Amino acid sequence: MTPEDEAFEMIEQAEVWRKQQAANKVDVDPYTTKVRNDTIDEIARAVEMFRGAFGDDTASSFAIYIRGMKR
Repeated sequence: MTPEDEAFEMIEQAEVWRKQQAANKVDVDPYTTKVRNDTIDEIARAVEMFRGAFGDDTASSFAIYIRGMKR
């Protein structure tokens, strides 16, 4: 195995570890979830105000993507 192969394997292992950590995290606090979702929605509304700079479709796409981050 070349050093490059070893480096790629280490990166893949780290990625798997990070995904497992994220999957194992349980957000059971409803207040934290509500605050997070409210903040995300506020950010999405602010992004929608940039319609003049980005255009209607782009601003809407950004807002939809951001709202998709809610839990």
